Amino acid sequence: MTTLGMGVVGAGRFAHFVADATADLPGVEVRAVADPVVERAQELAHRHGARPVPDWRDLLDAPDVEVVVVATPPATHARIVTAALEAGRHVFCEKPLATEEAEAHELVDLVERSGRVLVVDHVLRYNPILRALRTLQPLLLGQVQSFSFDNDASDEDLDPGHWFWDTTASGGIFVEHGVHFFDAAAMLIGQPATAVQATAARRSDGGPVDLVSATVRHGERVLATHTHSFTHAHRCERQHLRLDHGAAEVRVDGWIPIDAAIDAWTDEDGARFVEHLPSRVAEVMQVDGYRLDTQARITARVHRDAAGSPYARGRGLPLDIPHHVRVQLTLGGPSAKAKVYAESVRAAMADLVSAVTTGTTPYSSVREGAAAVAVAAAATQASHDGRSVAIPDHLRSTSTPMRTA
Repeated sequence: MTTLGMGVVGAGRFAHFVADATADLPGVEVRAVADPVVERAQELAHRHGARPVPDWRDLLDAPDVEVVVVATPPATHARIVTAALEAGRHVFCEKPLATEEAEAHELVDLVERSGRVLVVDHVLRYNPILRALRTLQPLLLGQVQSFSFDNDASDEDLDPGHWFWDTTASGGIFVEHGVHFFDAAAMLIGQPATAVQATAARRSDGGPVDLVSATVRHGERVLATHTHSFTHAHRCERQHLRLDHGAAEVRVDGWIPIDAAIDAWTDEDGARFVEHLPSRVAEVMQVDGYRLDTQARITARVHRDAAGSPYARGRGLPLDIPHHVRVQLTLGGPSAKAKVYAESVRAAMADLVSAVTTGTTPYSSVREGAAAVAVAAAATQASHDGRSVAIPDHLRSTSTPMRTA
């Protein structure tokens, strides 16, 4: 296998995280690091046997750099990605793809004209728990009817001068952080976002916006609500995702999913399928490039004829769901969070390597990245204007199809 050389733009914490997570990934290696703080570039380069360079533009002329990794503040992404693509490089871009809808749309056109591969690090697409939930839809869960995500995040490390609060640098909470979950909703729902309503609140002292909420319509019938508050101490952080599938409910805790609980009513085929799930962990949770370990487990319980009568109705339709099932999926609990995060980033980079070498389309392509930015931009506008904002047709994207177990 040909090894692709990476040129890393930025040498902050996330750049270190990507370089460490992909250090043993076949087919790619760090060869150069650029950062305006020379000492930071030297430190990361030395750690991975690479060379520091004084300016990120120097990476674009380096013959041994085929992939540019963009690990800089959000407002710089579009400019660096554009230059890298125009120089004929493939790109691995930390989210968001851009901070403005127009920039994201231009990047879609540029990627498709250039023939280069771009992967946006929407890391949740490469999480085995969420991938399993997508895989289980046609076999057990059914389509998502509603999606709800509550993110009580910490601001303990975000001092008033941090670029996170500067919307010209970060794009604001919906853009800088919300894109992860707008994209996850699109992946799980399987229908494009079509319209957004949103609101926001500032700190009581007139400081920055630190609480936002958006309701996104997907297609014509599915609603997804997203609430993000950067108002908590680290020890008080919590994130909860709830998926309503009608006859099934899924609950996931943590922004990096490590556990999920399924509570469902199903027919005989579904009950039999659930009984065999514990022996199908590797198949159901498979994500190429992610190395599952023995902490990954599925447990299941089936209670046949739990309701007495097999017949029920939902949304005006008859349902044959006599059996009650409960399923737990885990990647190892809270102590596994750092490993799960790193393996998911590794899988995203493996997706880029595969797309470059085989010509396939990555799961988190430029189109998924642009679609998430479009929703985030619409949510930001809606929170300012107090009205619903439609998503432009050309920036609507459904999720890349997933395999079924």
